[in-house]
Amino acid sequence: MKILHTSDWHLGKRLDYFSRLEEQRAVLVEICEIADAEGVDAVIVAGDLFDAFNPPVEAVELLYKTLRRLSREGQRPVIAIAGNHDSADRIDAPDVLARECGIIFIGYPQAIIQPFHTKNGFSIHTTTTGFLEISLPRYNYPLRIIHTPFANELRLKQFLGLDDKAQQLNELLRKHWLTIGNMHCDNQGINLLTTHLYMLQRGGEILEEPEGEKPIKVGHADLVYSDAIPPQIQYTALGHLHRFQNIGNENRPVVYPSSPLAYSFSEAGQAKGVVIVDVVPEQPAQYRFVPLSAGKKLHRKRFKDIDAAILWLNENPNTLVELTLMSDTFLSSADMKRIHEAHDGIIHIIPIVQQTTSNPAHTQPINLDQHIDMLFKDYFQHRLGQQPNPELMDLLNEVIHCETETED
Repeated sequence: MKILHTSDWHLGKRLDYFSRLEEQRAVLVEICEIADAEGVDAVIVAGDLFDAFNPPVEAVELLYKTLRRLSREGQRPVIAIAGNHDSADRIDAPDVLARECGIIFIGYPQAIIQPFHTKNGFSIHTTTTGFLEISLPRYNYPLRIIHTPFANELRLKQFLGLDDKAQQLNELLRKHWLTIGNMHCDNQGINLLTTHLYMLQRGGEILEEPEGEKPIKVGHADLVYSDAIPPQIQYTALGHLHRFQNIGNENRPVVYPSSPLAYSFSEAGQAKGVVIVDVVPEQPAQYRFVPLSAGKKLHRKRFKDIDAAILWLNENPNTLVELTLMSDTFLSSADMKRIHEAHDGIIHIIPIVQQTTSNPAHTQPINLDQHIDMLFKDYFQHRLGQQPNPELMDLLNEVIHCETETED
């Protein structure tokens, strides 16, 4: 059986003021094409479908159209769980219509999926809280999935019985998952777990959450470690971290598949893709990373020369850039204009004026009785070893002479 694992689509997300919706459309088309080319039997989207509880209409439309295409009109099951960016109610809302298309939305922990059958497709006949079993026409063994969408402290209290902040979340989930595994996951089927949690390997490195990502904190409960996963599970499909990595081992993979696009400059240079999982009963799952090529590359670039910066910008047009410019003087408006005309994907410009070393023994006293613009020049000279340019002085005078607005 072949499974496609993806997560952290963050539909509707912007990079500062820059919309990524067209890039998201392109990369989701690419994911659909990979699913068809690989002939996958099921798809798991492990949370953070949207970037906000109230996503824009275009993002909602894009999600539904993509999942419907992935499901091939109900022939292929698509399991999509809520992440920490998603509203669980919104994820659950289209459940009745979604099931007709072979899409299984799971918003809350301990959700019970009602059994159903799609025409000429698959059927779900065994379910319980946090678990479902799928029968596919091509196989004489079932696909079992233990599912735990993101759970904040309130949801844990409501659905998993976590009523003591000091209680270890890791132990709670370990017992919950093991109970399901012992009851439903024998060696006569495929056994998977999918969850959207910040999971680590015990004793391993602390994994950095993406820049700008909402950190997952569950009250004062401990972190969730991969040793909480029951032994019956052959592959764990995680969501939340945006870099591809396996925190399990080769025999029992516990995988973050990566986000489909780089969503912050801390992700610049990361390979983005999906994971294809090949698995049969009683055998370790085999997995491989399939890179995605759609979307703009993100770059953090640093230059000391403006001409060199402009040359690079001209040579790399289809990118999004955080540009750091180091110089001995402040950038003039003419230089800023040249830079912006060279590239339409500059998100941030960070000017760094290199300070000259001053000798305290030669510091001249400042005359506090002089006019404010002369005081500013003296201070500027003292701190940066140079005189402010005329544009900066014009800005200072504009601020000084600006009248404060008052309400009537």
